[in-house]
Amino acid sequence: MGFQMRDKVALYLDLIRWNRPAGWLLLLWPTLSALWLAGAGFPGWHVVSVFTLGTVLMRSAGCCVNDVADRDFDQFVERTANRPVTTGRISAKEALAVGAVLAMSAFALVLTLGSATVLWSFAALFVTVLYPFAKRWVSMPQAVLGIAFSMGIPMAFVAQSDGVGVWQQATQLPALVWVLLCANLLWVLAYDTVYAMVDRNDDIRLGIKTSALTLGRFDLLAVALFYAGHLGLLWAVLDVAHYPARFVAMTLASAMALASIWHIRGRARGPCFWVFKNNHWLGFVVFAGIVLSTAMA
Repeated sequence: MGFQMRDKVALYLDLIRWNRPAGWLLLLWPTLSALWLAGAGFPGWHVVSVFTLGTVLMRSAGCCVNDVADRDFDQFVERTANRPVTTGRISAKEALAVGAVLAMSAFALVLTLGSATVLWSFAALFVTVLYPFAKRWVSMPQAVLGIAFSMGIPMAFVAQSDGVGVWQQATQLPALVWVLLCANLLWVLAYDTVYAMVDRNDDIRLGIKTSALTLGRFDLLAVALFYAGHLGLLWAVLDVAHYPARFVAMTLASAMALASIWHIRGRARGPCFWVFKNNHWLGFVVFAGIVLSTAMA
């Protein structure tokens, strides 16, 4: 019985990509950056804990939904052929049950924040569930993922809001929120297009829509433009002239983006996968610059 339980736990951990943290780190750094910017400094341990744990839980729940949605495709893709749902080691119903428990756990955390944040959490859940199915109908499903991976930004500002009414808190957000959201959307388009380049041949064979296939021979140029748009917006709104730490961080992040483009210039699977897995460091550098700048202000 003990061995069976350990085996089942190991399967669940594999289902939620526990040993592959790049996914939730890509979600976490922009969310924490928004929290620090919204609060003009450290937002408090409670809200940091809620957003950090909520990010991990929702990304894990998203993996469950994604693997159920893709179970008939994953077995034919080299990178995903051994996932537990497509191999039958976990049933679709069981995977959805695990995802539901994780999502409800995240929702329980959100309930400790304001009602306006709770309202935004429903929108975040909707986009999270929608994304796995977008690749059937949308030529660039990475844009849907970009919205899903950016929902933590308005939620962070709403959680720090002192608005009078719930509806006012939820809707009357500063322009900075939308600039940050657009910047993050462009970053997701950059790194997830690189990720899609890893599976290009399998996706062609299976008829799955991705930005890498839609962009065709312009994929590298598009990735470069996505990075440029992401970093350009951040350079514009982070007031780097008055915060040396942010200037250093943005300079380093720009260099990292250039290095990423150079690394994938041959479009080989290995380098593309490496760039994707390590892209979260770019987000961490930006976050570190924001934290240091507020600490030294």
